[in-house]
Amino acid sequence: MYTVFVLALPDAIAFDMATPIETFRRVRLPDGRPGYRLLVAGHQQTVQAGALTIAVDEGLDALERADLIVVPGRNDPSVPTPPVVLAALREASARGTRIASICVGAFTLAEAGLLDDRPATTHWVAADAFTSRFPQVHLDLEVLYVDDGTVLTSAGAASGIDLCLHIVERDYGSAVAADAARLAVAPLHRPGGQAQYIVRNRPTPRMSSSLGETLAWIERNAHREMTLADIASIARVSTRTLTRRFQDETGQSPMQWVSGVRIRHAQELLETTDYTVDRIAAQTGFSTTSNFRAQFGQLLGVTPGAYRTAFRS
Repeated sequence: MYTVFVLALPDAIAFDMATPIETFRRVRLPDGRPGYRLLVAGHQQTVQAGALTIAVDEGLDALERADLIVVPGRNDPSVPTPPVVLAALREASARGTRIASICVGAFTLAEAGLLDDRPATTHWVAADAFTSRFPQVHLDLEVLYVDDGTVLTSAGAASGIDLCLHIVERDYGSAVAADAARLAVAPLHRPGGQAQYIVRNRPTPRMSSSLGETLAWIERNAHREMTLADIASIARVSTRTLTRRFQDETGQSPMQWVSGVRIRHAQELLETTDYTVDRIAAQTGFSTTSNFRAQFGQLLGVTPGAYRTAFRS
């Protein structure tokens, strides 16, 4: 039996704490024995997790007995993690203990230095803040979780279930994991990754007013044919200046931005209409349906049809 400690942090997200507790505690081996022993550890006797008050079973010194430590996200991950918690995580990592984070719990792992030069993921909404604070981490927003051996991270919210089921499969095999997935009423392997949930290429207030006007024009005209020269003309700058400005402020080229806007518009149509894929491709500015399918799959990791099935209201 593996011993799992869920770390209780101040202002923890209640869902993130409940996900590993409820997923692992229902795991049963073929002979009926439980697969995991669940405990809550922290540096305080109780912590507030949203509207819930969580009682802590053990202090941080008990992490020495852990086979796995799960770190939940906090509602405000910009608040520094207590140093005593970071020290306990570093010590556990040095012992070879597996450590996993749920959602923005990756911020805590990064603060402890456990993600330096490693691949990791977190909730896509927090990506800009994360990369700004921890540029040494190789952040991947396309996936639901990252397993880098003894350090594992998951993307936003429900992807914590995906990560926990992956750990069960790693520990006990696919049959036990499939049984746990049935109890969780969740697929053992969800198609696609976090990429299909990201809202792409919307102008934000932090972008310059000059570029903001250009982005607004693209938003209105993305369904039309447009070239780099067309966009530069609207922005009243050279194509070279335009490309540099886009790279500085969006991290993308102008035409990559256009493609992202078109994909977002296509997602909205897939979610809200019965239009055929051919019609959506033409209506959102793609030259051919095959081009639309290729770009959609490359950016979101699923086909337009699979996306519609998952997200159609």
